[in-house]
Amino acid sequence: MKIKWGILGNAGIARNFVIPGMKAGKYSEITAIASRDINKSKKTAKDLGIEKAYGSYEELLGDKSIDAVYIPLPNHLHVEWSIKAMEAGKHVLCEKPFALSVSDVKKAIEAREENGVKIGEAYMVRTHPQWLKARELTSSNDFGKLRAVQGFFSYTNFDSSNIRNSYEPEMGGGGIWDIGCYPVNTSRFLFQEEPTRVIAMAEYDPKFKTDILASAILDFPSGQATFISSTQISPYQRMLAVGTKKHIEIKIPFNSPSTFPTEIFYDNSNIEEEGRKKIIIDTCHQYTIQGDAFSKAIIDNTEVPVPLEDTLYNTAVLKALYRSAGSGKWENVLV
Repeated sequence: MKIKWGILGNAGIARNFVIPGMKAGKYSEITAIASRDINKSKKTAKDLGIEKAYGSYEELLGDKSIDAVYIPLPNHLHVEWSIKAMEAGKHVLCEKPFALSVSDVKKAIEAREENGVKIGEAYMVRTHPQWLKARELTSSNDFGKLRAVQGFFSYTNFDSSNIRNSYEPEMGGGGIWDIGCYPVNTSRFLFQEEPTRVIAMAEYDPKFKTDILASAILDFPSGQATFISSTQISPYQRMLAVGTKKHIEIKIPFNSPSTFPTEIFYDNSNIEEEGRKKIIIDTCHQYTIQGDAFSKAIIDNTEVPVPLEDTLYNTAVLKALYRSAGSGKWENVLV
């Protein structure tokens, strides 16, 4: 059995990564795509071998043959169209960050319960084998007690027309929303608990008014997580988790390749890379895995990989980070 999916939007992440990945899935079938520009949706449908193209999101949601939708729309449209999709009886996989406020996540949870559908946030890292292995290792007696997580994620984007550089705060632009959310989510995943307070500092672009360089500390009951995110420096990413006995380092934690294996370093020393123990994670397509995991949850009527209850806390942490960047003080995580 395969779940029939519709794509609500013509974003680059959908065209370049998610659709090709899901089309290779065992449980997922892409049958339709919608754009506000029918010519764009027709072109993508032709290029990627999708049966149906629609010129509005409403048309796609009215297609009764579609079981679920993937939503890669701009951040500020996520909740609105997720709720509309649920009201149309569709299951929903929505890109991160799902919401820009805790109250919006709660509204979506209410819509989920009212309509009896499944909805989840598209953190593809949470189903990737390297992150499942990382959590297995950090939970082991061999690793000891997890005490610290450190992350770094950056890229270069000076494009004034890119929505990530949006002037308007309600559009959800800036580095913390776009990529800082990954070390927040994965540190929570590894600690398996929630931070109680956070502190952050940020530098803002004078033209875009969005955060372009941010540093943060998350205070967990069991330890601390720190990260730096930036949208205007050299592209780089890495995640490190340190326990009382050993540590792990994930070489390509977020933009995992689909053409060669990934690596986790696992050791109790700081020797050079050539001498460190490597755990090789076989080549895989993280968007294939994400799509199939969600489709299988629909088929088996089980929980989706990243439910909105998880989103609720991730959103609360991100909001607290922005408050702290403004206040210069520790801010409590409020759900």
